[in-house]
Amino acid sequence: MKQQWQQYIQIIKQVVKPALGCTEPIAAAYAAAVASKELGNKTPDRIEVRVSDNLYKNSMGVYVPGTGKVGLKIASAVGALAGNPDAELEVLAKIDAQDVAAAQALIDQDRVTVSRIDTQEFIYCSVTMTAGDDTVSITISGGHTNVINKTLNGEITFEAPQDQRVATASVCEGVNISIKEIYDFAMQAEFEDIRFILQAAELNTQLAQEGIIHAYGLEIGRTLKTNIEQGLLGNDLMSRIQMMTSAASDARMGGATLPAMSNFGSGNQGIAATMPVVVAAEVLNSSEDQLARALIMSHLGAIYIKSHYPPLSAFCGNTVTSAAAAMALVYLAGGSFEQSCFAIQNVISDSSGMVCDGAKSSCAMKVCTSSTTAVRSYLMAMNNHSVQNQGIVGQEVEQTIKNVGSMVSLGMAYTDKSIIDIMSA
Repeated sequence: MKQQWQQYIQIIKQVVKPALGCTEPIAAAYAAAVASKELGNKTPDRIEVRVSDNLYKNSMGVYVPGTGKVGLKIASAVGALAGNPDAELEVLAKIDAQDVAAAQALIDQDRVTVSRIDTQEFIYCSVTMTAGDDTVSITISGGHTNVINKTLNGEITFEAPQDQRVATASVCEGVNISIKEIYDFAMQAEFEDIRFILQAAELNTQLAQEGIIHAYGLEIGRTLKTNIEQGLLGNDLMSRIQMMTSAASDARMGGATLPAMSNFGSGNQGIAATMPVVVAAEVLNSSEDQLARALIMSHLGAIYIKSHYPPLSAFCGNTVTSAAAAMALVYLAGGSFEQSCFAIQNVISDSSGMVCDGAKSSCAMKVCTSSTTAVRSYLMAMNNHSVQNQGIVGQEVEQTIKNVGSMVSLGMAYTDKSIIDIMSA
């Protein structure tokens, strides 16, 4: 295999991972679980959590799986008492009702505090935990499970080398990668080398089915299913993609105890990269080989585009994730590379104005919106219709991707601050 392709597989495996619950509160749960392990799993007397503004924003309104509760306090408390640090983003997979009750007791006794910290890092969480005479501090930065520092009673016990203090947005640095290179890799790689990506289809389909069967969040997926059954909506590709993507997000944001296959630290973006492709593959009778290639395009394409701007921002990442998914839909429908680029251009033109105002149940609406745009954009592309040289959309796709990066990195910083201030008022 080409070294370049080996790098692509390494990138995918690094940032496409199973995640139980919204990854921002889960980062706090993970840090607390690591701290607890360092303390010998003693019951903590105090837990102090300090987080970046963006991590705080994405933890304010989302349910922590297995708890039926919202926020960083319950995430960090239950992570400290019963989390499994070896499970990383699935740290809370095995908690039970007793663990939740014990965690809530710590909170009720005012032994858990959460505050925002002024930092340049978008993903940052520091947990300081005291038990008896011992105090441990764990710092996560640059990635949801990227521990960069540990201290015990003021003494540093671990410090990550500088080259391991890498933000998720840097995963593509130094790698020869572009939309054309991603397309060629997905088309030409041996099936056995990319078969692993099919786990995304398995996990996110299970999550969607959970959101269809049970009531979570705003029940968008269930609402669409009811209207399909009543004949108000057709049982067509568009409606089925809308139903399955939103149902998966309903379940994830509503606290379901099933993991999502995340993309770039986001379960919702993992859903947006996966479910439209899975549903289209079913409708188009695609083979398992074709599904794997489409999922590679979608997931790696999303990673590449998102590497052009910070991992947390005022920009809803489902937009560019769905742009990559639209590229994959064109492939499944027998379209060309040029038409795949048309699809990306169309999605970015349509839904790039969607802002991120924190993780919450209504994120399922945004997943549904961007996935709807992906379908419409791929249909336009198959008829050779493409937005070009309009607004932030350039003449060709690579320029458009750079334009998105500039808009988010340089132009939306104040928007992000305004959103956080509004939410925190």
